[in-house]
Amino acid sequence: MVKKITTEEFNSMDKSGVSVLDFNATWCGPCKMLAPVLETVSEELAGKANFYSVDTDENPDLAREYGIMNIPALVVLKDGEKVDMNVGFVPKEAIVDFVSKNL
Repeated sequence: MVKKITTEEFNSMDKSGVSVLDFNATWCGPCKMLAPVLETVSEELAGKANFYSVDTDENPDLAREYGIMNIPALVVLKDGEKVDMNVGFVPKEAIVDFVSKNL
């Protein structure tokens, strides 16, 4: 399951393990295409990684912190540290590979 979070929630959460942040916006077409794909991937990788959705319009500070210039953008964190990033829509298999290589 992909959980929608705010900057405040992100700053107060436990960041141990692997987390995937999906930076998006409601007006972004590719973001809308990615959302159901990411939901499926999050179910397949349940227990291995946590998935979060971050609206860049509502949380500009968090987007700025991670250097988000274009959306959709997926950022992989390991124990709170950014280890990888992917920008743009990609198919499910590519997302699974992208996240799995960082587990």
